[in-house]
Amino acid sequence: MEHKLHIYNTLTRQKEQFIPLHEPHVGLYACGPTVYGDAHLGHARPAINFDVLFRFLKYSGYRVRYVRNITDVGHLENDADEGEDKIAKKARLEALEPMEVVQYFTDRYHNNMDALNVLRPSIEPRASGHIIEQIALTQTILDKGFAYISNGSVYFDVEKYNREFRYGKLSGRVLEELYSTTRELDGQSEKRNSFDFALWKKASAEHIMRWPSPWSDGFPGWHMECSAMGMKYLGEEFDIHGGGMDLMFPHHECEIAQSTAALGKETVRYWMHNNMITINGQKMGKSLGNFITLNEVFSGNHPLLEQAYSPMTVRFFILMAHYRGTLDFSNEALQAAEKGLARLMKGLSLLGNIKVSATPGYNPDEFEKKLFDALNDDLNSPMAIAHLFDSLKNINNLVAGSETITAKDLEKLKSLYHSFVVDILGLMPQQESHDALLKNVVDMILNIRLEAKKDKNFALSDKIRDELTKSGIQVRDSKEGFEWEIV
Repeated sequence: MEHKLHIYNTLTRQKEQFIPLHEPHVGLYACGPTVYGDAHLGHARPAINFDVLFRFLKYSGYRVRYVRNITDVGHLENDADEGEDKIAKKARLEALEPMEVVQYFTDRYHNNMDALNVLRPSIEPRASGHIIEQIALTQTILDKGFAYISNGSVYFDVEKYNREFRYGKLSGRVLEELYSTTRELDGQSEKRNSFDFALWKKASAEHIMRWPSPWSDGFPGWHMECSAMGMKYLGEEFDIHGGGMDLMFPHHECEIAQSTAALGKETVRYWMHNNMITINGQKMGKSLGNFITLNEVFSGNHPLLEQAYSPMTVRFFILMAHYRGTLDFSNEALQAAEKGLARLMKGLSLLGNIKVSATPGYNPDEFEKKLFDALNDDLNSPMAIAHLFDSLKNINNLVAGSETITAKDLEKLKSLYHSFVVDILGLMPQQESHDALLKNVVDMILNIRLEAKKDKNFALSDKIRDELTKSGIQVRDSKEGFEWEIV
């Protein structure tokens, strides 16, 4: 059947039919994590939402190049061109090389994403690996007259850009409002206006992460990485850019300005933004004391958690809400997701118990149309899940024999159910989910063992290895860290 995906374009504030620039090729970019700490529940939402988009595009016959970046330099503490680099600060506090911090938390992020059955992107570039591209893009913007050098740093001239283009078109901000709502901050006197943003920052004497440039030894501004890496891997124009709503301003707004200033045209055709996860109506955040990491969710080790929740329960919980709607965390909601997931998986297992009939009966064509209509309508995963739940009544009737189905229609029903539950929504059958959870837990324990070895706590290191061996898990140390297998 013909698929016509419509997505809500944040730039135009309306649903638009998705038409790729170069069909059947699709360029998809999503903002990935800043790897200075463990991924939390809020990080899971964009990862899962854009994973479903990635899966659905591929299922619909497109060839997708999915780029998801790793921010490992240039993201300062308050995102306003001041303060310490978050990763450099972590490295300084723990007496580590910054790239040790990056590798450690990147590995843990990947472990979490694997447990959630989030597919790896086609390309996962790091900001620190693309300094040359960011310097070149900064120079281009300077050459076009939309940036200026001040004390070894390079800043984007928002006011000058706004005279030729429009700054604020994505977020709806108006420059006149920025004049009245921003103020001069300490350390920002080298800017012409407080809302100008850094393309390149001169490193202070104590700053660890620095690279040579024509302007100073320094590092790129946070917004520069996505513009540079998006252009490098997806071209001057590509289809979709995704991320959380909290990135719309200033991050994505600044991306648009940078790319337009450099190229004279916009890079992205469709902007997609997922909403936040809240806890008791408040945005999740460390300062509010409602910050829950994914490892804590999986283990149940957090005061706000009544129990542990499997990665598939978390994935289903996130997909039960539309990606543009708010999603409020509660134990009741996660427990409801746990029960709902069990019902879907029960339906999947019951499909093998249906007997075919020569007499035509249940026809899955309408079921197929409803599923595709739901996801083609701006990835409406809650509606698709509702249709899957509705189909359980037919599956139970077919198992009981009170309804008939031909062999051809049964194969189609099985294919549809498996395709939407497993291949597109990414919900793994329970045994696979348990396997992923086991891997996540063992990896977490062995990462604790690595930390113990670094601290020369060999007694704890040996105890962890010996206890895992008693449980049937053989551990081998390697150059990369560790390997393990069930024996």
